[in-house]
Amino acid sequence: MKMMYGMLMALTPAALWSIYIFGPQALVRILAGVVAAVAAEAVFQKLTRQKITVKDGSAAVTGLLLGMAVSISTPWYAVSVSAAFGIIAGKQLLGGFGKNLFNPAMFGRLFYLFVFPDSILPWRQPFDLTTAATPLEVLRETGEAAGVPIHEMFLGLIPGTIGEVSSLLLLIGFAFLVYRKFVRWRIPAAAFSVVLVLALVAGHNPLFYFFAGSLVLGACFMATDPMTSPKFPKGQLIFGAGVGLIIMLMRWYGWQTPGVYEFTEGTTFAVLTMNLFVPYLNKKFKPAPKK
Repeated sequence: MKMMYGMLMALTPAALWSIYIFGPQALVRILAGVVAAVAAEAVFQKLTRQKITVKDGSAAVTGLLLGMAVSISTPWYAVSVSAAFGIIAGKQLLGGFGKNLFNPAMFGRLFYLFVFPDSILPWRQPFDLTTAATPLEVLRETGEAAGVPIHEMFLGLIPGTIGEVSSLLLLIGFAFLVYRKFVRWRIPAAAFSVVLVLALVAGHNPLFYFFAGSLVLGACFMATDPMTSPKFPKGQLIFGAGVGLIIMLMRWYGWQTPGVYEFTEGTTFAVLTMNLFVPYLNKKFKPAPKK
């Protein structure tokens, strides 16, 4: 329970910044995700005569992450339906908290991408809310990891999903989680290391790949979910490296579906794909019993 409330605290600065730069529309979508996720869990547990556990904060975290992973162009009802689906299909039907294989927020996001694939567009510029391209769309159009000032991506002055735009505030929140020992830091460390190496091999600025898109949000807050990530250090490193590799491959080669941003970003597919390997990684790297 402490970890989940810690996660909510860590995400709050980035969420508040998004409300400041995108306005009330960001708040509506964040609330749509949180309320739908909490309500879906409570109703499902009530109907199935289980103990209602929404006070543990896990459903609220799922809803908040999903609400922060859409744009202000996304209809609020799409966020709500996706959050409810992630909770019910990605968590409760699989046995509930601690028994689910997939990250519920990512499971709901996958549902959203297939059911509401175009509703994330158009992207909006902070403050004036005019239509604008994201840094990754600039990369797609020009083939170069340039054209968008790095400091704007770092501070959160770019178009993008509600919660991904300010890498600074996300990293501050992540530092708090590491300090409290709530997350597995090796996962994002491995993901960023792979991104760093691949960017340098391609002759691009690694900072562009760090701060463009949802790498920070995905690697630091979604891939580190303790229920759906490896328990042991070596497994965590492999898991994180896989997340980073898939994200980069999708950024470079995932342009086959024009107009559908997240298919080119790949964070959802990266986390969910690596979730599949968690049981194997836990078994493979489980420490041998001491004699």
